Amino acid sequence: MELSNKVRSMTAFGRAQSVISGKEITVELKSVNFKGFDCSVRLARSYGFAEEAVRPAINAAGIKRGKLDVNIEVELLQGSGVRLRLDHAYLESYLELLRELADSYQLKDDISVMTVAKNKDVFLPVNDKTESEEQICADIISVLNDALAVLLERRLAEGAALEADIRAKIDGMRRLVDEVEVLCERDVRSYRARLEERLRRVLDDYSVKADEARILTECAIFADKVAIDEEIVRLRAHFDAFLKFFDEDEPVGRRMDFLTQEINREINTIGSKSSSSEILAIVVTLKNEAEKIREQIQNLE
Repeated sequence: MELSNKVRSMTAFGRAQSVISGKEITVELKSVNFKGFDCSVRLARSYGFAEEAVRPAINAAGIKRGKLDVNIEVELLQGSGVRLRLDHAYLESYLELLRELADSYQLKDDISVMTVAKNKDVFLPVNDKTESEEQICADIISVLNDALAVLLERRLAEGAALEADIRAKIDGMRRLVDEVEVLCERDVRSYRARLEERLRRVLDDYSVKADEARILTECAIFADKVAIDEEIVRLRAHFDAFLKFFDEDEPVGRRMDFLTQEINREINTIGSKSSSSEILAIVVTLKNEAEKIREQIQNLE
């Protein structure tokens, strides 16, 4: 089975870490399935200015669907030439809210230096080397791009696994449809034989000669009633279209989801037209496989 290696899963994790200009920068990316694209960036308030550069870098990576959580941590290393100072305005507002929280809900007032220090946003970096915001952004984006490369590689790997599974299921469904076609033709032939036998038995009782034209007419009516040629042709066309999606460079998850609904519709029509227990058993299997495919493509971009 030859895979396209173009389909990407929306579920993956990417991480990168690097020491640049006295800063240890860690970027963690987590993506899960989502109907559209939603990106959430978590960054220390003191580096909030970098978010404006983060989002364009993610867009440039070509991620178009999924819910993406971006967590960026910047740790200042000893000897980096960067000192910390208190953000007094933020700290006063923060302490005021903590006291209001304690008073309003009768909570124990255990505010201490260590509990306040856990909120890293009370500190602001002061760079003795006068490092510009542009340089800091460039350092963060450098590590972000490394994390994105890992994320995209894993999305492709997961996508390849999903593609292989879906292709196998489509091939299995093709074989089942072939079986249905043969069974339907057999049912039409056996119906004619049964109808003719019943008619001849009844007519013989009354010594009446069977009307061959009428028998053929009844068989034609039955054949037309249970005919599933159109449904089978459309199913096979849907299967071909489904596999062609894997060769496209654009996200195809949504269109695959729509096509799966069309496949289900044709399967249901076949089931409603047939009274054969064998065909109905195959219809149940086809619906089950179609549902498995639908679940799989929920993870495709």
